Amino acid sequence: MASLSSEDYARLLRFRTELRRFEDWSRRQAQEVGLTPAQHQLLLAVKGHSHPSGPTVREVATYLYVRHHSAVELTDRAVEGGLVTRTPDPDDARAVRITLTALGAERIEQLSQLHLAELERLAPLLHHLAPESAHAFTP
Repeated sequence: MASLSSEDYARLLRFRTELRRFEDWSRRQAQEVGLTPAQHQLLLAVKGHSHPSGPTVREVATYLYVRHHSAVELTDRAVEGGLVTRTPDPDDARAVRITLTALGAERIEQLSQLHLAELERLAPLLHHLAPESAHAFTP
């Protein structure tokens, strides 16, 4: 394995710094619409899930990289806040599906538009930080 150059380390530092900046910006955007960052992530997990009846709590836990009981607690708070509802899964009595309320749908739409615009703004920077060999991979 070849040694890393000073530029490699500098590029990694710039990436990590920009990643932390984006996370901080995202946290502030969620707070401005009355959500915690975790609630924002929950709403995104629900809206972005492919099943028409919404994700299960277990799937939410996987998306958010948290333990099942933490996803349950987060969902409980979001239900109390009027952001999501729980529906028993008709095909699996053990599972509960999570769906957005009108308020939850409004909040995730608002935040997602902001986040996509920010990602478009950051794309040139992130592209520039990638090593030259990674530039060949364009989806």
